[in-house]
Amino acid sequence: MIIEHLVVGMLQTNCYIVAEPSYNEAFVIDPGGEAKRIHSFLASHGLKLKAILLTHGHFDHVLDAWNLKKLAGGEIYLHPLDEPLLHNRMVGLGAFLMGKIPSTGFSVDKPLREGDILMLGNREIHVIETPGHTPGHVSFYVPSQKLIFVGDTLFDGSIGRTDFPGGSYEQLITSVRTKIFPLGDDVTVYPGHGPATTVGKERRTNPFF
Repeated sequence: MIIEHLVVGMLQTNCYIVAEPSYNEAFVIDPGGEAKRIHSFLASHGLKLKAILLTHGHFDHVLDAWNLKKLAGGEIYLHPLDEPLLHNRMVGLGAFLMGKIPSTGFSVDKPLREGDILMLGNREIHVIETPGHTPGHVSFYVPSQKLIFVGDTLFDGSIGRTDFPGGSYEQLITSVRTKIFPLGDDVTVYPGHGPATTVGKERRTNPFF
């Protein structure tokens, strides 16, 4: 399994390319910018883009998803509760499109929900609902690799903001305590910004817990 980490966009968002070379398939998680750079990596490695997975609907995580789809194909996945955020003038694509998103061209292909299992080659990627930063925030857990992509739910020594539309501090803390921490201390955590960490480190040292 290949994990390529690219820092993209004006807010330095972590975009992850997760690939199974033996199947020539890849998922891209949170393409918040630089679609051409992402596409170049896929093309240079002979990878077919199977899906674009969005942890949540904030602009810095979704901005180039539709450009990437035009370049490389693949279906766009987002939780239904976060689709309204795309239109929000503060946090969504509406911030860049005069507050209104065209009815065509920015649609989501498939919903994400708790318990969904996405297949990359023969590898399972589990969808876990982790609301708090946004109402429909999800994380992507790969049990065979003991790693999880958590978007803006949990960071190295911190947590995501909860003062944006739809945010809830109580929900976020509950999400981490009941959905992420039980996965085990040896699970690697790939956040939406900043360096990777582990469940064990955050359980022991994160001041919010």
